[in-house]
Amino acid sequence: MHFLQATHRGARWALLALSLSCASSAFAQPQPSAAAMATAKELITVTGANTIFNPLIAGVVEQAKVLYLQQDPALAKDLNEIAANLRTQLAPRFTELNDEVARLYTTDFTEQELKDILAFYKSPAGQKLLEQQPKVIDNSMKFAQTWANKLSDEVVAKMRDELKKRGHAL
Repeated sequence: MHFLQATHRGARWALLALSLSCASSAFAQPQPSAAAMATAKELITVTGANTIFNPLIAGVVEQAKVLYLQQDPALAKDLNEIAANLRTQLAPRFTELNDEVARLYTTDFTEQELKDILAFYKSPAGQKLLEQQPKVIDNSMKFAQTWANKLSDEVVAKMRDELKKRGHAL
């Protein structure tokens, strides 16, 4: 049980530190206008940026459940029920995350820039970008991996040649 107490104590300190850092950054930055926030939220929705956060609540609940299961696997039935209830109860909290992401957009872009970006993503070219970008990124990553492997072979061979020139037997 000491592990759980230490974990909870550590989590409380982490939450306190996070709260203080958020509070201090909130005081340091002006509040965005309602129109800028609305535009940022729409941009997040149109681009699908919010979908990357969808699994967060379930993931946090699952991690907490695993902590308790490691201590006592016999708790599985109760923990499964509790976890299901918590996922449902915490689902509305997703708006907190979405609001903060929107606020972050408003700190880096003016309201007009957000409107311009949103207009682009609503355009046929922007829609095509959203549709094709995952495929382009996937293909880019595959190419980069192949390229890096070839480069690695080349670098290893050059290093081996240089080491041999310097009298090292490999």
